[in-house]
Amino acid sequence: MTYSTPDIRDSQRYDGPTIALHWVTAFLMLLQFTLGECWSWPAKPVHHLMVVAHLSAGIVLSAVMVLRIVWRLTKGRHLPDASRPVSRVLALGVEYTLYALILAEIVLGYLWRWGGGQAMSFFGVLIPPPFAHFRATPLGWIHSVHDWNAWLIMALAIGHGMAALFHHFVLRDNILRRMQPSVCDVFRCEK
Repeated sequence: MTYSTPDIRDSQRYDGPTIALHWVTAFLMLLQFTLGECWSWPAKPVHHLMVVAHLSAGIVLSAVMVLRIVWRLTKGRHLPDASRPVSRVLALGVEYTLYALILAEIVLGYLWRWGGGQAMSFFGVLIPPPFAHFRATPLGWIHSVHDWNAWLIMALAIGHGMAALFHHFVLRDNILRRMQPSVCDVFRCEK
């Protein structure tokens, strides 16, 4: 059985909010990973700013993920399959796995910070822990899982990006255009 790869037309692109939320999530995850992996390098004042930026971006990421899920379940455009069944299953598997891992990473981040008896900082506004300080062993476990999960997210995200580039440059099926940002998505201009 042979499959033909359809050309992606503008009507087969995701809607503007879905595209924006996708790329904002990608940016925030890259920022979070970079800050988390590099904040031990600089001296105290810069280190503190990096930690506060990580915490603030984590809270923003929490809101973005809630918006993504609500949008996807309500108004987000659901596109027909544009790839072979095996590719579609793999793509959905990676997508849902990334959602689950990012949500787990967010929860682990809150647990690590609050479980350590420290407030979350949202651009300088402190959010105190809603529960008691954790013991050292579970806190160390949470920190370790948070760190390993971040690496797993980055590995899957890189694989996701490489698959999109493979579709674009090797298969030439234009599937990457489905998530391509457009000025018209933002400003609702006529094409």
